[in-house]
Amino acid sequence: MGSMQFGIFSVGDLTVDPTDGSIPTEHEKLKALVAIAKKVEDIGGDVFAIGEHHDAGFSTPSISTLHAYIAAQTERIILSTSIAHITTNDPVKMAEDYATLQHLSGGRADLVLGRGNTAPVYPWFGKDPSKGVELTIENYQLLRRLWDEDVVNWEGRFRTPLQGFTAIPRPLDGVAPFVWHGSIRTPEVAEIAAYYGDGYFANNIFWPKEHYIRLIDFYRQRYAHYGHGEPDQAIVGLGGQFFMRPNSQDAINEFRPYFDNAPVYGHGPSLEDFQAQTPLTVGSPQEVIEKTLAFADYFGDYQRQMFLVDHAGLPLKTVLEQLDLLGEILPTLRAEFDARRPAHVPDAPTHANRVAARDAAAAEVSA
Repeated sequence: MGSMQFGIFSVGDLTVDPTDGSIPTEHEKLKALVAIAKKVEDIGGDVFAIGEHHDAGFSTPSISTLHAYIAAQTERIILSTSIAHITTNDPVKMAEDYATLQHLSGGRADLVLGRGNTAPVYPWFGKDPSKGVELTIENYQLLRRLWDEDVVNWEGRFRTPLQGFTAIPRPLDGVAPFVWHGSIRTPEVAEIAAYYGDGYFANNIFWPKEHYIRLIDFYRQRYAHYGHGEPDQAIVGLGGQFFMRPNSQDAINEFRPYFDNAPVYGHGPSLEDFQAQTPLTVGSPQEVIEKTLAFADYFGDYQRQMFLVDHAGLPLKTVLEQLDLLGEILPTLRAEFDARRPAHVPDAPTHANRVAARDAAAAEVSA
């Protein structure tokens, strides 16, 4: 795994295929996600991420369970979340679930944490949606302590106190799963990421680049403010989305009915306008390469690029074809991103390089 990670994320949606009216069952979607994860590994990808959702129309409320199943069938890819709800989940259960996944996967687990973007979920778990930011801050403070400290005494506003509590299992090799904080609009989330020296994930798929430039620049400046390094050494991940065919017009013609009827952006701007205003690329492999490489011009050098592919009702066969095409261009993307990356910009985080950094720092102190 090189200095830049490339991967696929899914939200596990059950969306109608507009070309034939079919919709996957929950069982079919869960099995499809496993097939997609295995394909990501086969094509040389680095990361597969799943989003936590509890609403009707989705299939992925239990990410750590699904990822444990995938971990048993893969050997190399990092298993992550495109969002895990730091607001509505109990930090104690999160600490234990994801440490367990970390052990079972041999260190191939990290998380993107977020507030969640559907207010009805909060009361389902006994939480107040108006307290989303406060829940994010307090719950992450506790999660961090549960991983970093062997014995925790804690009292807060949103759960019962803890006295002499130890979360088990302890993190693998004494190094907790790496955390990215995901946000599309909340600077407080970028502030949390900067304060802890964690990663910041901007799900760069729906809004113009100027919106994300502001958030990422804010995170980079605050990361430096807290003494973790220079602004361009902050750890940034981006989302993206594409639909490829060898011929650009074939890609447009095939994807248009999916775009026009997609719940998230159908019946709005035209496909052409949406492509011009957002990171969506529908076209040839070369067009995907060119648009993806341009992200670093806007946002600076970064560590992880994730793509949304299995959305808008696209059938599994088509998604797997898309991943084969991605596999063909991955060597070019890696080479181009590596060539432009300054030596002082950190590589993408892995369990192995974080353990090595911890050990090197300890050796320097004792020398």
